Amino acid sequence: MEFKKNIILPLLSAGCLLLCLTSCLELSKDNPYEENLYKMKIQLHFPDKISGKVPSRVEVEMFNINTGGRFVAASDANGVAEVTVINGMYRVSSSLVLDDVLFNASEDRVKIAGQDRELGLHFLEIVPGELLIKELYVGGCSKMPVEKGDYQSDKYVILHNNSEKVYYLDSLCIGTLSPYNSTAANPWLDKDAFGNTVYQPFLPIIQALWRFGGDGKTFPLQPGEDAVLAFCGAIDHSAIYPESINLNKKDYFVCYNHKFFPNTIYHPVPGDQIRPERHLELVIKMGRANAYSISISSPTFVIFKAKGTSIEEFVSKSDNVIPVPGASIDKVACIPPEWVIDGMEVFNGTSTSNTKRLMPLIDAGAVFQNAFYMGHSMKRKVNEKKTAALGYEVLMDTNNSTHDFEETDRASLWRAPEEGGQK
Repeated sequence: MEFKKNIILPLLSAGCLLLCLTSCLELSKDNPYEENLYKMKIQLHFPDKISGKVPSRVEVEMFNINTGGRFVAASDANGVAEVTVINGMYRVSSSLVLDDVLFNASEDRVKIAGQDRELGLHFLEIVPGELLIKELYVGGCSKMPVEKGDYQSDKYVILHNNSEKVYYLDSLCIGTLSPYNSTAANPWLDKDAFGNTVYQPFLPIIQALWRFGGDGKTFPLQPGEDAVLAFCGAIDHSAIYPESINLNKKDYFVCYNHKFFPNTIYHPVPGDQIRPERHLELVIKMGRANAYSISISSPTFVIFKAKGTSIEEFVSKSDNVIPVPGASIDKVACIPPEWVIDGMEVFNGTSTSNTKRLMPLIDAGAVFQNAFYMGHSMKRKVNEKKTAALGYEVLMDTNNSTHDFEETDRASLWRAPEEGGQK
């Protein structure tokens, strides 16, 4: 499986220091939070292959989803970490590096409500990916100064070859997960008897599944090279709205199928620079919309390739395309997690009601998008040390979007007038 690495970078804010925890500061008897403090006992579980090699102290981070506070504790010789926290909803995560191999553990929406509790945290081995999601621009921009209003027909993703060998995009599939937004009720999650989140054994790809064409070696990406894919219109949007993007460029790709997605506002005929072979193939449509939708505020996006079968054969089987629980028409394609090459989760930064959709194997965290219709984008950070050593751009890959990505003030493809953009 081509799952990615994860490294936890523990941070302590000023608020955390005030609340603190047993591993950082002893709480005094006159602490104002004393009557509302509870202990979280976290038992760490490691794969058998590293039994006996795990260090006596492993750091565990608890992130308060409601307040943004971060708490860090270290495990003891028995693999138990105890954290003193206040009531709230938490994301618990940890990582470990042994012999240059990374192991990752994460648990989402762990609730502390008026009493102490225990939690088991299970570590999984993470393998670095070759093809990565470099940037996801979905939040839209302003129509100003042309007219009032917002614009969202210029969404795109950039893929990046992060390996030292040629990567072929041929037969690569893309999709977004159900539910569309991180703040929506998630019918695919459950809890076990210990309160741990239980994910489905598949990824619920909603509305449509797209695939790059080619004969196996038609679309090569050299080490450090990028591929731009327009989700909507592969046209020069900046010619209409200066705050938008020019997506009509040679070698760009586009999701385009006029028969099943006839809405020309979102899916205009691709520009003259976009060759027909760079129109992604629509493998299956499962929704009712007349335009391909991806969340403006908080999508989950994955790239994958079918293994042991063709993607057409896979979706032709009724057991692999099922209804969304509680929905009368909408369906999802049940993609095996082991097919995933890369995935990223985006949370709505204006809400405290975000819920994970991607299992920790694929993304242990999420990047927060805090502004919409302002041209902001989610961009992966550069690994400066490896980039300098290898001579081509190498991106951060820790299997945790919280640390790998950042929200930028401008999409990287945007160009100001003085840089050759719309005048």
